[in-house]
Amino acid sequence: MKQNAVRKMILSGLLLALGLLLPFLTGQIPTIGKMLLPMHIPVLLTGFVCGWPYGLIVGLICPVLRSGLFGMPPMMNALAMTFELAAYGFAAGLLYKLLPKRNVYIYVALLASMLFGRIIWAGASLVIYRLSGSAFTWEMFLAGAFINALPGIVLQIVLIPAIVMALKKSGYIEETKAA
Repeated sequence: MKQNAVRKMILSGLLLALGLLLPFLTGQIPTIGKMLLPMHIPVLLTGFVCGWPYGLIVGLICPVLRSGLFGMPPMMNALAMTFELAAYGFAAGLLYKLLPKRNVYIYVALLASMLFGRIIWAGASLVIYRLSGSAFTWEMFLAGAFINALPGIVLQIVLIPAIVMALKKSGYIEETKAA
């Protein structure tokens, strides 16, 4: 049991590091980098592979730590992303644990997590923008959550289930049912 917790902690740390580094690969072209959502992938994987507590923590830490270390994303965006990514990691881990272990439910957990995270992002953005004296509009929500993010959404839908299924097949992800 203790060995499993240590393994999850180490893997969470590695996925956090990946979340800090992936934006460097896409950040050379800022427009494309924002569209591919590179920090989202490691956080979602943390939820699926390590469970909701680890996904939640990695999601909370990643955007703010990256903003503090590298100045990107800007802190105002990082704060909203912190809530969004924490929701992703939490929901992906929890839904994957609770849903049946057939591959189709990986997609169900992923899509529900992505939608939940975007709703949380909208709520956090609304509060942050209001506190800063600005308006967060419906158009900003649609553009930020769906329209501009479409390439990243497609990438997540293709990449995350493929990785999770490969890890399941290799026996790396435990096939336990919810208690």
